[in-house]
Amino acid sequence: MKVGILALQGDFLEHSELLRELGVETVYVKKQDDLRDVDAIIIPGGESTTIGNLIEVRGLGEPIRELARSGTPIMGTCAGAILLARKVVDRVVGETGQYTLGLMDMGVVRNAFGRQKNSFIARVNVEGIGEVSGVFIRAPAIVEAWGATRLIGYLDHPTLGRIGVAARQDNMLSLAFHPEISGDRKVYEYFLGMIKR
Repeated sequence: MKVGILALQGDFLEHSELLRELGVETVYVKKQDDLRDVDAIIIPGGESTTIGNLIEVRGLGEPIRELARSGTPIMGTCAGAILLARKVVDRVVGETGQYTLGLMDMGVVRNAFGRQKNSFIARVNVEGIGEVSGVFIRAPAIVEAWGATRLIGYLDHPTLGRIGVAARQDNMLSLAFHPEISGDRKVYEYFLGMIKR
């Protein structure tokens, strides 16, 4: 089993370390050839605009979309969740016009919980996984889902109320938080379970 981790910017190293602890081979994806023979893909947290621009410049968008269409599991965390979404707005500036892969039928709000200083850790119950520790750093919120996408995890936030933080669409999993920072293996075990053997 080999998992490709998009390694253009962001916290790809932490994902790799966790997967290696679980005995999984990882490959850092920086160019199209790196996607060859991967069984799954992770799009990590980081700066979504930067990662999106680099995906576009390096011609990785269509190969990733093709893998998604063929059933290859893809997990996006934080910025990765933004990049999987069809609709993106920013809490402050509104429409961003930023590049996304547009693979999941969902709308997200960037920086929904505030800036870096508003980061927090919370317990989140995710359908199919159970209770996990979610690290929210300038995190998005999944505010709508339609078509094939289902919201599978919510957070009860003191000012925003009940808000979506996890979604699933067929072979794709979107998380607004960082499981690689909390080191919650349950998330990775669930994701690896999505790989058809």
